[in-house]
Amino acid sequence: MLIALIVIVVLVLVVLGLAMTKPNNFRYERSVTMNADPSKIAENIDDLHKFCVWSPYEKLDPNMKKTFSGPEKGVGATYEWSGNGKAGVGKMIVNGSSDSKVSMDLIFTKPMACHNQVEFLIEPVSGGTKVTWAMFGENKMLAKVFSVFMNMDKMCGESFEEGLGNLKKVVEA
Repeated sequence: MLIALIVIVVLVLVVLGLAMTKPNNFRYERSVTMNADPSKIAENIDDLHKFCVWSPYEKLDPNMKKTFSGPEKGVGATYEWSGNGKAGVGKMIVNGSSDSKVSMDLIFTKPMACHNQVEFLIEPVSGGTKVTWAMFGENKMLAKVFSVFMNMDKMCGESFEEGLGNLKKVVEA
């Protein structure tokens, strides 16, 4: 029994030690080039009703409860949701909007409380418009421990790639 306890304590200390090596801040991002005008792209992001059409997170819970408040689009537009364990509970608030950048506060209350920033950078490039979806924020201890077991960049990145692919289909149609 004592040996099992010592093994558990050592494993916990190893996990905490690995977590302490993780950075204090994170940034996950992915980019796609689209054949669409920056203004058309921005309007499909800062109008949260349109955002829900292409967001990969909408499919996590088809019975999710959704509430929209504030202006229809742009700064102050707010989208709140309450869903199953995969979708969680939270809200997004547009806090900046132009044809070159849309930024949002992303606040989760479940499954884990956190407050992050999301931005969509929209820049004309040769052959179209490059759109970068990024999320960044403070990497608190619980998130650091979680990242010992999960590759958060890969997990978020795959969702961002799917969402950007969906957005591309919408704006190029």
